[in-house]
Amino acid sequence: MADRETRPTTVWSRPERGARGPAPERSRVQITTAALALADAEGLAAVSMRALAQRLGTGPASLYRYVGSRDELLDLMADAVAGELDLSATPGGDWLDDLVGLARQSKAAHVRHPWLADLNDRRGEVLGPHAIDYLDHALGILAPAPGTAGQKLEAIGLLGALATLFARREGLATADGAVPARAAHLAAVAAEGRHPHLLAALTTADAPPPADRDAQFVRLLRRLLPAMLGQGERSGQGES
Repeated sequence: MADRETRPTTVWSRPERGARGPAPERSRVQITTAALALADAEGLAAVSMRALAQRLGTGPASLYRYVGSRDELLDLMADAVAGELDLSATPGGDWLDDLVGLARQSKAAHVRHPWLADLNDRRGEVLGPHAIDYLDHALGILAPAPGTAGQKLEAIGLLGALATLFARREGLATADGAVPARAAHLAAVAAEGRHPHLLAALTTADAPPPADRDAQFVRLLRRLLPAMLGQGERSGQGES
């Protein structure tokens, strides 16, 4: 007979150390910090229990005392990045300004850890303790805003998606020059005359230089978020 009390478990639903046995030599925080450094330096594919153990100067088997699997390690890593966001600021009275500020923090975290977007694509958003704190904080910012609870959750989801998208674009803009080459190719194709709408758009609207990506990010948020919550477009800080 199946146990009716059985519930899905996560790395956070288990104590970090058992009630018995020797005192642990390491902590999940130490292990996660080392895993973040490894992913930042060599990419997500380089993060294995063996490579992490080597970085920590121990054997792979010893890590399983703290983390049950690589998947659990990845969950800890994603939540640790969520913990980098500063949620201590008191709301300033304008929910849109406050939410845009939170979005800029999220984008900056994705820029610092470019592997995070791929991790979330493959495993979905991880709702660990820090991620739950972030979600609750964002909902608190939106408390005075119009809209239903569902609309507010969708707005927070859009915020995260745009943060990920713009972080990826920043990474491409600083890569090996592929973006300028693609832009030049697009302009050349448009100039052939077979795509008049594209030609008109490229003629009248210049793509922002990399330095203006953050301003473009803010403009989009200030246009989209109020519309999702039943308000018209608002201007404010970050407009240019």
